[in-house]
Amino acid sequence: MGRAKLEIAKIENANSRQSTFKKRRAGLMKKAHELSVLCDAEIAIIVFSSTGKLFEFASSSMEHTLARFNKSVESKNSAIEHKGKDVSEVECLKQDIADLQLKNMQLLGKDLTGLGLKELQELEQQLNEGLLYVKDKKEQLLMEELDLSRKKIQNYSFDLLYRTGVHHGKCYPAQKD
Repeated sequence: MGRAKLEIAKIENANSRQSTFKKRRAGLMKKAHELSVLCDAEIAIIVFSSTGKLFEFASSSMEHTLARFNKSVESKNSAIEHKGKDVSEVECLKQDIADLQLKNMQLLGKDLTGLGLKELQELEQQLNEGLLYVKDKKEQLLMEELDLSRKKIQNYSFDLLYRTGVHHGKCYPAQKD
């Protein structure tokens, strides 16, 4: 038969509490040493008794282990701060996207609720400027197409005149292909 399960609660008797502390502290230090040796783990234990007395165990140097611990905590805190910055940046970008989507809807003439007269006038001005740019670009493309068509007609006419033998105001016999 095994041991009876011990209820974990503060031991009221001071002598029993001190005796239990001493035995359990020794057991804890022994287990820490075994874990260190068996698993090649770096272990540091700091224990303060109820009277304020310090007990410590370190598998290597306590200072080295604490410095390593502090470095690890700092890198975790840095990662948490960086993550916090990333979260705030993501929230800022989400807000920018929402603002741009609203602006796009307004440029399409939708979702104009909440706009005052001044905002509507500014929107109208933006649309007019945009329309002018579109018309200018359209006119430019049409002129380029017209020039291209003229060149094609000119080349076709020249080719037709050359094939029929009529060029330079003289009439030549048609060439046979």
